[in-house]
Amino acid sequence: MMYSVSTELYLEVASRLRDAIGDGSYFSGTLTFDFGGVACRLTASVIVYRSQTRYPEGDRDEIADLVPVWWEFHTSDDGGEFLNDFSFSELRSSL
Repeated sequence: MMYSVSTELYLEVASRLRDAIGDGSYFSGTLTFDFGGVACRLTASVIVYRSQTRYPEGDRDEIADLVPVWWEFHTSDDGGEFLNDFSFSELRSSL
């Protein structure tokens, strides 16, 4: 069985990864969460590139790009682990 990663799941992973990175310039760790009855696990080491964005209320340092050094994305349910079509490039576009 191949699990198709939805746009909503990419947005969820991007949000969780953004929170985990915080103000850092490098992230290495694992995010584990459930999404629609599927257990998801992203293990990644990424270099974080930032840019400053101007807003009326002030400038903000935001993530401009992520360069993966290494990553894995796993999906499973009660029946065990199964393949998925996760793409780090798609995740980057969800940031």
